[in-house]
Amino acid sequence: MESVLDQGNTTFLLISAAFVLLMTPGLAFFYGGMVKAKSVVSMMMLSFGSLGLVGVLWVLYGYAIAFADGPSEVNGGEQFVGIDGWFGIDLAKIGLGQPFADATNGATAFPELGFVAFQATFAIITVALISGAIADRAKFGAWMVFAGLWATFVYFPVANWVFNFDLGEGGVVDGGWIAYDLGAIDFAGGTAVHINAGAAGLALAIVLGKRFGFSKGITQPHNVPLTLLGVSLLWFGWFGFNAGSELAADGIAAIAFINTLAAPAAAMLGWIIVEYFKHGKATSIGAGSGAVAGLVAITPACASVSPMYAMLLGVIAGVLCALAVDLKFSFGFDDSLDVVGIHLVGGIVGTLFIGFFGEGVGSAFGFGWDQLVAQAIGAGAVLVYSFVLALIIGFAIDKTIGFRVKAEDEIAGIDTVVHGEEAYAFGADRG
Repeated sequence: MESVLDQGNTTFLLISAAFVLLMTPGLAFFYGGMVKAKSVVSMMMLSFGSLGLVGVLWVLYGYAIAFADGPSEVNGGEQFVGIDGWFGIDLAKIGLGQPFADATNGATAFPELGFVAFQATFAIITVALISGAIADRAKFGAWMVFAGLWATFVYFPVANWVFNFDLGEGGVVDGGWIAYDLGAIDFAGGTAVHINAGAAGLALAIVLGKRFGFSKGITQPHNVPLTLLGVSLLWFGWFGFNAGSELAADGIAAIAFINTLAAPAAAMLGWIIVEYFKHGKATSIGAGSGAVAGLVAITPACASVSPMYAMLLGVIAGVLCALAVDLKFSFGFDDSLDVVGIHLVGGIVGTLFIGFFGEGVGSAFGFGWDQLVAQAIGAGAVLVYSFVLALIIGFAIDKTIGFRVKAEDEIAGIDTVVHGEEAYAFGADRG
């Protein structure tokens, strides 16, 4: 179907993509402030490395996998992950066909390459999120190998399961099985992004093992303002992440936008209340972590709940994630920066919440339990697939080139060893 290019929707989509891209540097600040001063460069480079590598892979073949052409029927198609032939590569889709053609989607009337750019930013931030689980002890080269393999064999197929539809026919004609066969709702990536990354983070934490001296309070954030700057950039970018997923500047985008304000604000309060009762103090790191937990939880549900229920979700996510970050001490895995406690748990909470309180589908409103079952199956499928593949890839890398730095380098701080740089120069070292 041909249509006239809608410049308003196109502008909205491209600006949203820029917002989401900013989240990866924001994540680098968020993570960087929470590690040792002598490991901050290494920590931030894991995010920037993901940006460079996944950005290239997405253009080369990632989009072709995630949005591969397939059977025209939404239901009844035989395709499982949407990959035809050799990666299902369509030369036009990767820029070797007619990238300058004014091709538009009949439903929303924006260029397909605008959608390619928007979805690229999702792939980048998802891979970068995993790195928080292995802070202070990972080799940069090994991480880059993992990032490329995990993106190829996990993120790109899972994005197909959740997000895939054909822009060329003016509507959804070829969808991923989670969204269209199973019927699970994930508006902006609770499963494909957060559960996916959280499960992979758990796997890598197991592969790399515990940091030396692993215990509560092992490492205090070396730069709290840097972490709060990261939270601010993440929250700012998240408006593009959630509202932009509507792919149009309309009322649904507005609902997603206000919920992206309401849920993290409530989650922040929920987290610091837990902190106060547990430790007698509400910390700034707790406030920032609570906001991120609320952002994670509202991501799948941002277009499915009212602002009041978004705040309820935020409080629940803030409380549960604040409690969940201590699970690593109970179960003995070293998730350095709480990727599991925030992204995996928060993603599950937000995904399941739709089954209870989703508008027009929630069991609390008399719509039965079918939606909750679909949400649980979708979340569980992504969790298991990502965890198992990440575990296999991580162990393979560890047994071949090695994934963890030497013990003496880890104790001293790995910036100078891995990158030949220091984050801070003092005294005689100043230029």
